[in-house]
Amino acid sequence: MNKTVLITGANRGIGLALTKIYLNRGDTVYAACRHSSEELNDSGANVVDGIDVNDPTSIKKLIQEMQGVQIDILINNAGIFRNETLDDMNYDNIQEQLNINAIAPLRVTHSLLTNLTNGSKVGLITSRMGSIQDNGSGSYYGYRMSKAALNAAGKSLANDLKAQGISVAILHPGFVSTRMVNFGGDVSPEESAQGLVTRLDELSMANTGTFWHANGEVLPW
Repeated sequence: MNKTVLITGANRGIGLALTKIYLNRGDTVYAACRHSSEELNDSGANVVDGIDVNDPTSIKKLIQEMQGVQIDILINNAGIFRNETLDDMNYDNIQEQLNINAIAPLRVTHSLLTNLTNGSKVGLITSRMGSIQDNGSGSYYGYRMSKAALNAAGKSLANDLKAQGISVAILHPGFVSTRMVNFGGDVSPEESAQGLVTRLDELSMANTGTFWHANGEVLPW
């Protein structure tokens, strides 16, 4: 049965790769982004551009665009990556990452709750860098803090949405070769996206709230 999927940050990288996979499966994809790309425009997705997930006005536009659309899979993919160290600290960058990586996905999900129904799934693209137990190298204060906060939000969403039959996956995509990391990753967006789609396919009310690597490994908090 075909699904309706909404993906944020869909103009490039993991978001674009996810868009293509779902389209190839015959699903309907709404691709939200700040600025569309030629590749996204040519994909066949329903492009919703001008959407800055950190801007409440943009979220109102997204709500209007999605009015009356039942969302089977909501993937909060949009995010940013910075690095702060004790020798090079930038609190504005930390705040920006908290806003975009943690608060914005919660805002998007909360704003679209009326579009979700029993059986809908929510995917939060996070990072194992948000794992406190897994942190063996330090630094990256804003990114680590923001992803840990997103993980906490995802766990609460999983608990709060159980009664409505809506499941939540907290997903680490791997170290993906995208512009966000200057293409320094060791996994292609396509390979990562396929793993993420598999995890969402396997998501159920029995495993909602799990923190997964795209490869299926359950990650420590």
